[in-house]
Amino acid sequence: MDEGAAASEQEEDVAHRQPEPDPPAPDETAEVSNYEIVSHWFDQAAERLDLRDDLAAVLRSSYREVQVQIPVKQSDGRVHVYHGYRVQHNGARGPYKGGIRFHPDVDLDEVRALAELMTWKTAIAEIPFGGAKGGVNVDPGQLETSEVQKIARSFMDKIEKVLGPQRDIPAPDVGTNAQTMAWLMDEYGKLHGHTPACVTGKPLELEGSHGREAATGRGVVCHFSEAAAELDVDPADCDFVVQGFGNVGSWIARILVEKGARMVGCADASGAIRNEKGIDVEALVEHSRENGRIEGFEGDAERCSAEELLATECDVVFPAALGGMIHRGNADILRCKLMVEGANSPTTPNADEILNGNGVHVVPDVMANAGGVIVSYFEWVQNLQHFRWEEDAVNHQLETMMRNAYRQVAEKANEDEVSLRLAAYQMGIERVLAAARTRGYVT
Repeated sequence: MDEGAAASEQEEDVAHRQPEPDPPAPDETAEVSNYEIVSHWFDQAAERLDLRDDLAAVLRSSYREVQVQIPVKQSDGRVHVYHGYRVQHNGARGPYKGGIRFHPDVDLDEVRALAELMTWKTAIAEIPFGGAKGGVNVDPGQLETSEVQKIARSFMDKIEKVLGPQRDIPAPDVGTNAQTMAWLMDEYGKLHGHTPACVTGKPLELEGSHGREAATGRGVVCHFSEAAAELDVDPADCDFVVQGFGNVGSWIARILVEKGARMVGCADASGAIRNEKGIDVEALVEHSRENGRIEGFEGDAERCSAEELLATECDVVFPAALGGMIHRGNADILRCKLMVEGANSPTTPNADEILNGNGVHVVPDVMANAGGVIVSYFEWVQNLQHFRWEEDAVNHQLETMMRNAYRQVAEKANEDEVSLRLAAYQMGIERVLAAARTRGYVT
């Protein structure tokens, strides 16, 4: 494992190499956190694998958790203190890899859960990375661009000692984008020299990769196409609903509409709309880009509630917002054959059980939304070589890897007679454990 440099005086190395307490079981009467969701599925898979308790403790807990203070003087003259986190969960299979999220609800438990999810996701996708995640508890939409840049650069200053092209490579996530990555790369470069491979998801002008922006959405569509073939759903003639219209959701919609499908419903934090005849996706993308939300869209669509959106009859629903959005209180109203998870941990364990009981085929996040990290891997490889691939080559390689991953997990699910989610977690755990044993630090 990466022993790394010592953290600076302003960093708090939280529970370094210390085992974490067992997570609480999900409570049916309360909202379930991302950490509880990921821990639930890890425990289920570990039990099926008959994993020893000591090995389960090693694989469940994070290798390093860094928490930093980010004081920033804002335009009103006041200093606001934000908190940033970088969790490196497991590096047995390669450098740590995972996004950086800017969102007011970011906390250590959420970042810890997302970092663990990245460990299994990279293993399932068979790319040579471990799992990490980062975040700052800030709402970038409420700040000036200059203030967001200050926060990003300050965050990099405080965590750069545990990052690097062969150690830990961040990428965009909720609330961050290519511009954020450009600031992070530039700040890292001030300390270490020009190092484009230190982050991925960068603009093309700074050695980013073609296809990176659409990669997560394109990967989700690949897995939808594989699952659709099993359910006799035609991707070129189907109705779909997207919950969340950010980068992932909007690209899912654009790619599917190009294939001939119809988006009959859509939602973001500002509200929901639907039209059984189909919504003009390009017009909605343009409206959302200009206004930062779908609210106020003047195209042919009616406003509806979040519950009415999920109850819309369709072939497939794509949750592409935040964690826990499909839960015990709304899972039973879905009227679809298939659900493909574009977001991380969008479905609680109770909701998963309800969907399974209702015959809804669920393609889980841990495999379905790996397109972003796969193309981040391609970008990292390109940066190390200082050589750029054409977009067609990127997309072809992405689709090949996504389809292979789906087929491997589906085969395991059929053989073991378990859900795709359990089969995927088992496969990820087995691959990480094999790497750890080969390195020699577990037996």
